[in-house]
Amino acid sequence: MVLRIYPVRRIASDRYTGPVAAACGRDESGIIGLVLWGEQTDMVQVGDIIRITNGWCRRRNGELVVSTGNDGALSILDR
Repeated sequence: MVLRIYPVRRIASDRYTGPVAAACGRDESGIIGLVLWGEQTDMVQVGDIIRITNGWCRRRNGELVVSTGNDGALSILDR
């Protein structure tokens, strides 16, 4: 479940140009960081239950962060 979405910002780099937002959510393992890209910043809302497939998961400052990255997909399972 998405617990919080931080303000959207625009970035420009060699690999991606567009909106990005940090968010946090909770699953059975605890609190997890999320990175939302492009249209995901408009479609995901606080309280949504989402599924990320073929994305990536990394540790940043000891905390898990997940994202769809370039090849993954995000779907909203429940609102």
